[in-house]
Amino acid sequence: QVQLVESGGRLVQAGDSLTLSCEASGRTVRTAAMAWFRQAPGEEREFVGSMSWSGSNTRYADSVKGRFTISRDFGKNTMYLQMDSLKPEDTAVYTCSATESARASWTGTRDDEYESWGQGTQVTVSS
Repeated sequence: QVQLVESGGRLVQAGDSLTLSCEASGRTVRTAAMAWFRQAPGEEREFVGSMSWSGSNTRYADSVKGRFTISRDFGKNTMYLQMDSLKPEDTAVYTCSATESARASWTGTRDDEYESWGQGTQVTVSS
């Protein structure tokens, strides 16, 4: 399995930008697809975006497409979520996840496709 630690969440204003980090460690981190999910109070966890372990394939939720960008620094075993033009409805606990994949280009959008999870980091966007 992969161990994950998120950081970077904080209070920002609408329209601001923020970058979250997810540092990964573990034997299989190099061949793990990774993803970001978020959960707002009283809501179910929802998919934000994901990237294959090859870096060749990324997917985003429609609600963040064009505003959020996922990247990975494979040398640092870290995934980033660059969030621009933040809105109050982006307020949530953001959690990164990972799962080993035999296919270099695979990414998933469902939380049951991922086996390792971080503890989450709070992002609050004020209006």
